[in-house]
Amino acid sequence: MALNLIIDGYNLIRQSPYLQAIEARELEAGREALLSSLAAYRQSRPGHKITVVFDGWDKGGWKESRDRRGGITIIYSRRGEKADEVIKRLLEKERNRAVVVSSDRELQDYADRVGAAWITAPQFEASHLRAGAGRSPEDEPAEEESPPRPSKKGPAHRAPKRQRQRQQRLKKL
Repeated sequence: MALNLIIDGYNLIRQSPYLQAIEARELEAGREALLSSLAAYRQSRPGHKITVVFDGWDKGGWKESRDRRGGITIIYSRRGEKADEVIKRLLEKERNRAVVVSSDRELQDYADRVGAAWITAPQFEASHLRAGAGRSPEDEPAEEESPPRPSKKGPAHRAPKRQRQRQQRLKKL
């Protein structure tokens, strides 16, 4: 089953120190850096459909605009509509085939309600975009190692079914 990766564009840019620094210089440059990172990611996962949604509610057009570049669908919400509303419509349509990338708790809760999976913007960037962004691992802060936990066995320690299904979809990213 191919996944539809739905990305809250500005949320991802503003959660990423690398993309945020580029966007601080120029808004368009931040969007282009995100799209080029996603294009590199898409080459490794050609079966996934990628949709990036940007806010157009403040200065956008009166109609929702769509563009397609490098196999990535780009949507700008219409004036007066937030990107979150567009993402919710897409989640409602895609349901269990969708994975939303956003740190917005409201979108994460909505994804849970419709049966879609979600991943936070920093998690997605760390696990999937770093290689495509041209950054080296030395640029990133070292993660602290936690002490090993004893392994638990048996059905009493199994995660709930919805959580297991979500994890299966995230493994496909």
